Amino acid sequence: MMKAIEKLLIKNDELKFVCVGLDTDINKIPKHLLSSEEPIIEFNKSIIKATKNYAAAYKINFAFYEVHGSKGFDLIKKTLSFIPDDVLTIADAKRGDIGNTSEMYAKSIYEHFGFDSVTLHPYMGKDSLQPFLNYSEKLNFILALTSNPGSSNFEKQILNDGSFLFQRVIKSVAEWNTLNNCGIVFGATNPNELISNLDAFENLTLLLPGVGAQGGSFKDILKIFSQHKRKNFIVNLSRGLLYLSSRNDYMIETEKEISRLNQVAEQFFK
Repeated sequence: MMKAIEKLLIKNDELKFVCVGLDTDINKIPKHLLSSEEPIIEFNKSIIKATKNYAAAYKINFAFYEVHGSKGFDLIKKTLSFIPDDVLTIADAKRGDIGNTSEMYAKSIYEHFGFDSVTLHPYMGKDSLQPFLNYSEKLNFILALTSNPGSSNFEKQILNDGSFLFQRVIKSVAEWNTLNNCGIVFGATNPNELISNLDAFENLTLLLPGVGAQGGSFKDILKIFSQHKRKNFIVNLSRGLLYLSSRNDYMIETEKEISRLNQVAEQFFK
């Protein structure tokens, strides 16, 4: 079985850096789909069909499925079945707890659902993440600097040595990456922050949210990474891909956009 990091690096070598965020909101999908038996499944299936030849990864945000109760877990499983085996799947569940609780979360994400990777928060320390880190073939994206305004409340607190708390997280994750199965979530809204922390990332893979609706620039990210000769990153896009049209042509518009983004990437790396 191919390791999660291997799946992603192959896509990166193909100059594919877009992570399709399946934050599917039934109130935003094209209205004509609402008459189908499972509108969310119909939408996800068609979006995956339109993007599977271009995507580096798919990220399923659990909140958009858990809101539907127990049915939501079925929606997740069905959506996963449409994603090609050679494309990375990310459970955006932001887990992080202690002891047996974390172990059960890890089994749920990696064994029950069968995801390749997950988002985790490190606030409770390494032991809260260890059950996930024990899965050597998986990839764990740990929150460092997020793209929301409230990131300054804790993530940008200054420590005694003058560094930010998020920088301590990056340093710690680099130390925990003994099995090459760790990555970092780092907001893409401020290019200067990305540049100033590049060296600290070492060989960690980056998941970059914040492009599009939150103000981050895909081209800025490509410019930074190409100049530093790094390709181990993915940029998450959700609303900027999913809801480009409310008509029957929504699949066409989504495919056009992700294809265009890949062409932009080729201009920077070739």
